[in-house]
Amino acid sequence: MFKVGDYIVYPMYGAGVITDVVEKDFLGETRTYYNVSLPYCRMEASVPVDNSEKLGVRHIIDPVRIEEVVCVLKDETEKMNPNWNKRYRENTERMQTGDILEVAAVVRNLVRTDRKKPLSTGEKKLLSTAKQILESELVYSGGYTMEEADELVELNI
Repeated sequence: MFKVGDYIVYPMYGAGVITDVVEKDFLGETRTYYNVSLPYCRMEASVPVDNSEKLGVRHIIDPVRIEEVVCVLKDETEKMNPNWNKRYRENTERMQTGDILEVAAVVRNLVRTDRKKPLSTGEKKLLSTAKQILESELVYSGGYTMEEADELVELNI
């Protein structure tokens, strides 16, 4: 169980901090929720405690793992499905795992694809979301500013 002040990652939304643990009535049933501030997507979320593991909520990575993220960003581009719709679905599934290394691979692959041929509107939005998720975790884990996290990502792709 997480506690107030813990830095966590909420897959598809990014990193944030637990601001409160509250009881709420939902359809006549009282459940416990984490209130999470996700400043990099400008959002507040309520995450059911009993569902948080299933949703993939986890602690942010230890700062020593940032080097693993950099290695993924520097790795070779993976072969992706030529059909943008299938590629979009596959990348979304990877991001939903909540694994920072999967998110870093999605960012790397989409940035490099965009450099060769412009991405579709949907993929551009997905890339923007993936970068925001990745960089928000780097901010909390590594103590970077958002600009420094963006520079770290861009310089290593």
